[in-house]
Amino acid sequence: MYTIMRTRIALNEAEYFLAEGQDVADLRRRIEEAMRSGGGFVEFDVAGERSVSVLISSTTQVVLSTSTADEGGHDDGDGGTPYGGEYDLV
Repeated sequence: MYTIMRTRIALNEAEYFLAEGQDVADLRRRIEEAMRSGGGFVEFDVAGERSVSVLISSTTQVVLSTSTADEGGHDDGDGGTPYGGEYDLV
């Protein structure tokens, strides 16, 4: 088992764990850029080898949080992975 860093993004009512290797600083920059320009779609990779495209506007609430977790696998999104499913976030 080893420790990993997990980053969660909450966008209004939806929450996702970002994929391993997703550049959080770049994602943050692109979100800020979309907000400043009056809105636009921002795409990013989430756990489970999926991509999400979100329309960002000046009213979009965005929260990025990072935590550590002990893990023996990776975020492949299968049933044995505790943070790979779309519906496991409450």
